[in-house]
Amino acid sequence: MQEVRIGTPDGEMRGYAFKPGAGAGPWPPVIFFMDAPAIRPALFEMSQRIADHGYYVLLPDLFWRAGPYEPIDIKAAFQSEELRRETFGRLMATTNPEKQVSDAGACLAFLADQPEAKGGKVGVTGYCMGAGVALRTAGAYPDAIAAVGGFHGGRLATDEPNSPHLLAPKINARVYIAGGDEDAGFPPAQADRLRDALTAAGVKNEVTIYPGARHGYAPPDMPVYDREASERHFRELFKLLDETLKP
Repeated sequence: MQEVRIGTPDGEMRGYAFKPGAGAGPWPPVIFFMDAPAIRPALFEMSQRIADHGYYVLLPDLFWRAGPYEPIDIKAAFQSEELRRETFGRLMATTNPEKQVSDAGACLAFLADQPEAKGGKVGVTGYCMGAGVALRTAGAYPDAIAAVGGFHGGRLATDEPNSPHLLAPKINARVYIAGGDEDAGFPPAQADRLRDALTAAGVKNEVTIYPGARHGYAPPDMPVYDREASERHFRELFKLLDETLKP
């Protein structure tokens, strides 16, 4: 892992770059969009696992505008709804969909300058709020993004004017989205609405629900971590990336 600085129109965003532990690059690039609990060791572990599968992985800190912060104590933060709002509120207030799309563009420019990142198409994967960021990135930069993975995302197909599903006609990437059947933030009606929008736009997609999984099932430090669902997510993500980014 290497800490990096990514230039954006608003200043320098911190990020982390990962590459395989063996072999020589360049490797196909993947952007890992974090979940709301922010940058922490569990995301480093996940990013390195993706890198070890043969990718150059960039993990940007979407909360960089908040300034330096210590990793969140996940177990403590989930002890109460009030504590959770207090813990995440300050960080979440520093970003929004427009800033996230701008930051994603800066990540793409950064990757284009890295000799260890293979030129050409980029894959994106996102978790929780990052799933929406991944979809918005594919809609904003359709010529750059070949693959979109999104896991336990919420509010991906709503009545809001900036709902990610409305970008479906602009997306050229292949899309895989997986929610959990115990996640109220992505109920079956939303899954159907997202799937219908992507299919109507001609986007190759799979929108599915993992049985028994809750919101936050993938990162190993989450109280709702589900090993079976998390391992399934890695299998599906690797399949998506391999089939879109590797020869």
